[in-house]
Amino acid sequence: MSADRQVSGGGVSRRAVLAGGAAAGAVAAGFAGAGPAAAKEAGAVTTPGASDGARVRFDRWTTWADFVSGRSEGALPLPGPRLGIVMGQPVGKVSYTDPYLNTTAEYEYATWTSPSRRLDFGATQLTAHWNADTPKGTFIKVELLATMEDGHQDTWVMGVWALGDDDIDRTSVNGQSNTYAEIDTDTWNAGTGHSMRSYKLRLTLLRRSGSHASPRVWQIGATASAVPNRTTVPATTPGPATGITLDVKPYAQNIHKGQYVQYGGGGEAWCSPTSTEMVVEFWGKGPTTEQLSWVDPAYADPSVDQAARYSYDYGYEGTGNWPFTCAYAASYGLDAMVVRLNSLHELEVLIAAGFPVVTSQSFTKAENGYYASDGHLWTVIGFDANGDVIVNDPASNSDSNVYTVYPRRMFETVWLRTTYTKANGSPGYGSGGIAYLIKPHDKALPRVVDPRNPSWPSDHCE
Repeated sequence: MSADRQVSGGGVSRRAVLAGGAAAGAVAAGFAGAGPAAAKEAGAVTTPGASDGARVRFDRWTTWADFVSGRSEGALPLPGPRLGIVMGQPVGKVSYTDPYLNTTAEYEYATWTSPSRRLDFGATQLTAHWNADTPKGTFIKVELLATMEDGHQDTWVMGVWALGDDDIDRTSVNGQSNTYAEIDTDTWNAGTGHSMRSYKLRLTLLRRSGSHASPRVWQIGATASAVPNRTTVPATTPGPATGITLDVKPYAQNIHKGQYVQYGGGGEAWCSPTSTEMVVEFWGKGPTTEQLSWVDPAYADPSVDQAARYSYDYGYEGTGNWPFTCAYAASYGLDAMVVRLNSLHELEVLIAAGFPVVTSQSFTKAENGYYASDGHLWTVIGFDANGDVIVNDPASNSDSNVYTVYPRRMFETVWLRTTYTKANGSPGYGSGGIAYLIKPHDKALPRVVDPRNPSWPSDHCE
């Protein structure tokens, strides 16, 4: 099967990018002439993060108090639960040329900048996420303001995004690279010998000049991490999710082969949106009949086509952009986040609490037993009586064949490692524990397993 994306882990990105700095990347996105403006949980198994020095920190801003704590320039935090932030009084105008639609329009804009997040470790990777509404004629831009170990500062575009594809085509921004770091589609990667010690996220809200519509962002956040190169992780013993299987409807990506190839090549490359749609529908959400009216009525499981179209990254030319896929899931009113988990035990804690999780991994055919992939996503739905991992693997030719049980040791190795050797002897790269965590806003997450390395939100907890 075709990989949805080729992931990289550990340190510097392994995907070749165009030469040029962060400023050049902003121009490539189409903008011009911007105006002014701790102790572990008792009984928990040792995590790889504790044994190999890996660090992770998840942060998000989602409450009224969170947004008030940031710096607003024309943006207005709304005083209510999960109402988020909108445009108040625009502070300037900017011309945006869409590089894919070949259109140019003038937009009013406002900005919000998060408080600084100081890290007690030197981060070598960061992936942002956002949950937003973008009415017709509006979009958002998300930027990372990174401060490095020597005080050097850079601004990096993490995404130009709208749910729809009529006004602009959502895109990651290629060509952002300097000696300190680079952007690898959706992930900021530190350069060799460098690390990030603090950061802010800047959100720009944009709307067509003369319009009164506004984007509304109700969550924005990031996972900062420092995961050393690892080819394996310590073996774990079965934990709290043993014998639990969540009732997640299976979807097979391969039955969509040849459908809408303009979105990343067709269904055989749609593991990320297919896995995500399973979780969206697990929570009782999903597209309406009207929203699916564009899909050929002869196609089975049309919601998978919907997920592929609306998570497609026109810059990456694929449907495997992590924050874009989560932003699609959030369009149904869910909270959707890109996280980096420290261990298989943490995954078990989430499954035991009732949360299916989409994980990203790479493997050889000898390891998987069925096929090889440079980067594949599937939905973890449980653990059998032996502690082996039950997944809905979309790399199947029918929905009835999606349910798969993978050996525990194989799973934790291919998911948590950052490097391995492919069958042909060339280097391969793993995600180091990347996952999508998608949930209803009012369903409380379990407490984090390792408060020193919080890999999911610690607020709204039981």
